[in-house]
Amino acid sequence: MAGRAVQATFDELGTPLSQVTFVVVDLETTGGSPTSCAITEIGAVKVCGGEVLGEFQTLVNPRMDIPPFIAVLTGITDAMVAAAPPIDAVLPSFLEWAGGSVLVAHNAPFDVGFLRANASALSLPWPDFSSVDTARLARRVLTRDEAPDCKLSTLARLFRTTTTPCHRALADAQATADVLHGLLERLGNLGVQSMEELHTFSGLVTAAQRRKRYLAEGLPEGPGVYIFRDMRDRPLYIGVSRNVKARVRQYFVASEPRTRMAEMVGIAERVDAVSCAHPLEAEVRELRLIAEHKPRYNRRSRFPEKALWVKLTSEPYPRLAVARRLADDGAVYLGPFGSARSAAAAMAAVHEAVPLRQCTQRLSTRRTSPTCVLAGMGRCPAPCEGGVTPDDYAPVADAARALLVGDPRPLLDAARRRMATLSAQERYEEAAGFRDRAAAFVRTAARMQRLAALASCSELVAARPGFAGGWDLVVVRHGRMAGAARVPSGAAPRPYVDALVATAEAVSAGLGPTAAASAEEMDCILRWLDGPGARLVSLTGTWSSPAYGAGGLQEWLAAADAGRDAARPFDDRRGLRPVHRPARAV
Repeated sequence: MAGRAVQATFDELGTPLSQVTFVVVDLETTGGSPTSCAITEIGAVKVCGGEVLGEFQTLVNPRMDIPPFIAVLTGITDAMVAAAPPIDAVLPSFLEWAGGSVLVAHNAPFDVGFLRANASALSLPWPDFSSVDTARLARRVLTRDEAPDCKLSTLARLFRTTTTPCHRALADAQATADVLHGLLERLGNLGVQSMEELHTFSGLVTAAQRRKRYLAEGLPEGPGVYIFRDMRDRPLYIGVSRNVKARVRQYFVASEPRTRMAEMVGIAERVDAVSCAHPLEAEVRELRLIAEHKPRYNRRSRFPEKALWVKLTSEPYPRLAVARRLADDGAVYLGPFGSARSAAAAMAAVHEAVPLRQCTQRLSTRRTSPTCVLAGMGRCPAPCEGGVTPDDYAPVADAARALLVGDPRPLLDAARRRMATLSAQERYEEAAGFRDRAAAFVRTAARMQRLAALASCSELVAARPGFAGGWDLVVVRHGRMAGAARVPSGAAPRPYVDALVATAEAVSAGLGPTAAASAEEMDCILRWLDGPGARLVSLTGTWSSPAYGAGGLQEWLAAADAGRDAARPFDDRRGLRPVHRPARAV
């Protein structure tokens, strides 16, 4: 069903461009670096609604010689600026005159960079300026046929500005103001009507995407989850934002580097939203909805049930095995792992530190089988021969069990010894393999210990300062978010805490650290608890990690990751994917 066109309200539009005051500024300087060069002239034009409200122009004494080629380019000489005021007399007046406006410049990083650097050198507070770069905007709006480049002189000819740019500050600012109006006129035809849409506009968005802006009508402006649905009401994509309406509107006016999002927006017929008390609740609800509906355009978090575990089996001669789920079978588990590759790496790290048997058959004291090559290498006690009793094998199993649930330092020590030997032999790639396998084990062990500590708490109530004041509250039971609320600024928190605890979801403990919630949900909660200003309101249970657990090896883990990234800088190529560029409408 085709969507009907809807006239948006001013609240939905944000700040209309016709009501925004722009200060178009241009500088002339002695060079290109604000750290070693100085401003020689400031020119600016203040405009609003297409009308000129005022102009600002002054020469500035740079207190240094103007290079000859700059003097030829701009026509500004040392004699002209000798009697001009210095920047410490000019800049405060300009900042006061331009206050409350949006700064516009052609190649804005240059001009705004000089102004900010000089304000910092003079210890002047920098106003909260928003900025617009007409050069960058032109690259998004214009085609190569219209403008072979985005120089100010080229754009001035295209838009037939009333002033010709000539490398003097005021004249260039006047020409840039005309270029700005020409670009805004083009953008108005493309549906860009507000300052918020101007900041997020991209020429890569198709006209069909822009026409669907009405789908954002009526969505909440606070934190929450948004769900794009197709004509059959099936979820296509689920996302989260601190401002749901603003984020959804970006899909229709902003650049989206993910190649499949344009396709998704083209299919979408409706957007639903779930309002949340604060960003943590929104993140958790997003994860739960993705796991429940498995939208085809979401790439992550769709199959938390596919996580893998490494377990030390419960049998007379325990061994390591990969399991797809936890079971009440007396085994000891490590995980969850996101891939079979990382699970295999962690298993290999344990085998390199502890001589566990690696054969897969079930052994008993009554049956024997031929030994494998590992027995000859001294890496397995060979219980398959029948000469090793379960009691003799028990210390080996106990050492592996201690690595999985407690102190991983013996594993790390074994890896370090092997790495030192290989490095001395200049076998660096093999040494890196030992490092990476140990890192896979330590990383997962540290995560599991954190998850297990949170899951052991039958109830945890915490608070954190809200983004807009007040307090964000959360109730966590056995690692699952059982309730969330927000305390308004100035209100007494205790009644809100009591009401939230009384109405929170009842959660039962289960088997393993992820029985009540997914590992990703618990990771979100732990990050939130580690955030600035988080406070523990109440706790039922014990929230602790092993004294010599894997969590204490974060410094080594960071160094190992840095070494891996330095050796293989191009492993992750997500940032090198080509960006989909839809055809321009004729």
